[in-house]
This record gives sequence, C-alpha cells and structure tokens, in this order.
Amino acid sequence: MKKLSVIIVIILVCSTFFLSRCSENKTGEASNQKDTVLVGSKANGGYESQVKWGEHLVMAGGCGDCHTPKKMGPRGPEDDSTLLLSGHPAKMPAPDVDRNAMETKGYFVSQTLTAWVGPWGISYSANLTSDETGIGTWNEDQFLFAIRNGKLKGLAGSRDLLPPMPWQSIRNYNDDELKAIFSYLKSTKPISNMVPPPAPPVVQRKM
Repeated sequence: MKKLSVIIVIILVCSTFFLSRCSENKTGEASNQKDTVLVGSKANGGYESQVKWGEHLVMAGGCGDCHTPKKMGPRGPEDDSTLLLSGHPAKMPAPDVDRNAMETKGYFVSQTLTAWVGPWGISYSANLTSDETGIGTWNEDQFLFAIRNGKLKGLAGSRDLLPPMPWQSIRNYNDDELKAIFSYLKSTKPISNMVPPPAPPVVQRKM
C-alpha cells in the first residue's frame, strides 16, 4: 500500500511538471506570435508593401484633387482615372478669368482644379507620374527636400512651390511616410504630360 502511494505521488508530481511546461510553451508561443503580428503591423503602416502604404497615403491625402484632371460624371466633376496624377493637361488653355480682379482682391480661383489663379499669378498642378515629364528622374532625397522645404524639383536654388500646393502641411509626414509616398509615385503608370510653367502676376504689388 505504501509503495502504491509513493507511485501515485510520483505520477502527480510528474503530471504537474508536464502540464506546467506545456502551459509555459503555449504562453511563449502565443507571445511570439503576438510579437510577430505587432512587428508586421508596424512595417509599412500595416500594409503589405511600401508601395501600397504610399498609395493609401496619396489617396487618403487627396493628392488627386489637384493633380488628376477631371471629367464630367453623373454627379459632377470626377477624377479621370486614365490621367491619374498627371497634372494640368499641357494643351488646356489658361483659366479665362479676370486676373486683375483676382490678384487685386487677393482671391484665388480654379477653372479645372489643375490650374489656379491668385495674387501669385497662375500655377498649374504638377505631373506626379513616373514619366520623365513627371518625377521619373527624381530621386528620394529630392522628393523629401521638395516637401520639407517647398522647393521645385527638390533643388535648393529653385523657385518656391506655389499655392495651392499645401507643402507646409505635407511636410509634417515623417520620413517613412514620405518615402512610401515617393515609392508609390515612382510605381505609377508613366503619363507624358509637360505641364506649362507658372505665369507671373499681372498686378505689380508694392513691397
């Protein structure tokens, strides 16, 4: 009887130890799985690739509002998906408005959402596609410099980016976000469209 009791005690001790180890292993596995998920979700903003993250940022940020030409749909103007992010069409004439009145009164107006008139003159939304007439020849450092400093083509000696380009807000993206945006733009369908240069104001303002 005594021998049987000892055997039962040994069995109980071994069982307890075995169950304890199993529990620790499962907890460790769950912890590792959780860590893996967390690490994966932090990379690329939780998207499957840097390009997909950049696409999300571009679309959610409304970049196409100004950089994609419009066509008339059943509910009014809508993005022309065949010209996605290609900027103001080269052959489209300048807005037919009273520039003197717009500039003198400090107003700004858009005819197509790709051309804008204001005290700075006329500005046209840039081609952001991967074509050489867009950002095809840009490198990542240029893009970051352009957004951080509001400089055309990301070159220190170039002119300032003109309204209504909201670079002062976009510059608040962190480096990883801007790099994702650039990665997406470089992946877009190249559309050849040489956007016209901006026009100076007709009203000479006193400094």
